[in-house]
Amino acid sequence: MNRSHEVEYCNLELRFDRRQIQNMIRELIQDGYSLYWNESEHHFVVSVRTGRKLLKLRFLRTMGRYKMVGNYLIRDEKLASWIEKLINDSRGHAVVKRIHDRQVLRIENIMFGEIIRLVEVSGMEHRIIFQKRPQVTVEDMVQAFRSNRAELRAGVLRLEIDYELAVLHEAVQNGWQEAAEASKEKLQAMRTEMLQLEL
Repeated sequence: MNRSHEVEYCNLELRFDRRQIQNMIRELIQDGYSLYWNESEHHFVVSVRTGRKLLKLRFLRTMGRYKMVGNYLIRDEKLASWIEKLINDSRGHAVVKRIHDRQVLRIENIMFGEIIRLVEVSGMEHRIIFQKRPQVTVEDMVQAFRSNRAELRAGVLRLEIDYELAVLHEAVQNGWQEAAEASKEKLQAMRTEMLQLEL
């Protein structure tokens, strides 16, 4: 483990079913990590010991599935590789910052398990190395105007917001600061999506 090299995973969002989480726990144990987990009605937390630190991987339970959320700073190279494999395999989203001697060197924006933007950082300078261009055709735009997908998504989004408000309420009532902050971040993202849907 080299403490001068760190990887920070921001706005991580990965989705799993229960079997996949059990497989993840098995993999971590086989890789020699000491860990334990606990579960409540709305959360599943896996605590992994890395040296003297304890890393808590947080999963929110939604309708029989689990969503790994939050921001994580990893100093263990093997664990960082494992999380990147998870992002790829689950087609997840994240902003990955590669840090050396407390300086950010690269920032990767990942959507659906694929890097869509890669930025190299040198002091105050930012240089875009790669950016995936959206490929939208006229036919795609016509289909989007004819589609009722936005209305369907709006209905689902309202239910998700109601659920997340209940999660936030429970977190505030129980004094779970981290869960409350994660919930607020998700509500902010949902608000942005609602505005995009022009609701």
